[in-house]
Amino acid sequence: MVRRLKRCTHVGGITFRSKAAKKLNAIFVVPIILLLVPCLLIPYFYIMNIKLSEAQKKAAVNSSNDIAAIMQQILKRENKLGRGQEHFWVVGLNNTGKILFIELIGLGRQNRVTANPPDVFRMAIYKLAVTLIMVHNHPSGEMKPSNPDRLITDRIIKVGEIISIDVIDHIIISEKEHFSFADAGIIAELKKSDTWRIVEKEELELKEFKQKMNDERVKNENSLAIAKKLKAAGLDEATIKKATGVSLGEIRKL
Repeated sequence: MVRRLKRCTHVGGITFRSKAAKKLNAIFVVPIILLLVPCLLIPYFYIMNIKLSEAQKKAAVNSSNDIAAIMQQILKRENKLGRGQEHFWVVGLNNTGKILFIELIGLGRQNRVTANPPDVFRMAIYKLAVTLIMVHNHPSGEMKPSNPDRLITDRIIKVGEIISIDVIDHIIISEKEHFSFADAGIIAELKKSDTWRIVEKEELELKEFKQKMNDERVKNENSLAIAKKLKAAGLDEATIKKATGVSLGEIRKL
């Protein structure tokens, strides 16, 4: 998904410049389709909200241990075959450190899983998360982060800076252990690095993407409010759906 070109070429994409790339007279280009058409990036059935207990919803996250314990419980829900695959989750927190959501955004092979900016940030934008933690498992049990682990963390941190969502940790877990990028000082190191930097034109596109997601959230909230009033007035579900566009499942929850 990342192409390396010999010279700077505008292809309607997000352009990340690295110091190493400059020496090689190269750039890294991530097509804008990654940001604007997230449904093409990953099979829909991979994207899954994780249900939390009431205690987990109310408790503030104070350390990587708190998140690791929850994520290890979630991992253990999988059968043995499922635990043999790499999973990539996103955890969104509010301004008091409480968990807003946990979302599974990727399933991969035994030693590889991809995470793209739209999948990482879509729910965070929608739920108005202030900070974000990435989590993925290493089925091998090896807790040392790989170079690709560092690169994707750096990339997501830089995108988060543009859209004002602070990426505060990336945690690698196994069934018994975990490794925290924040605890190891890697998050702070990457925030200072210039390995990934987004040029001005693409910064504007990222902000437009965030605005689009916010507009969709507001539109959905307005539709739900109207649907709730119509339901209270005694209209049938089919009529409410036709009038508001809200799904029958959401109407029944009102």
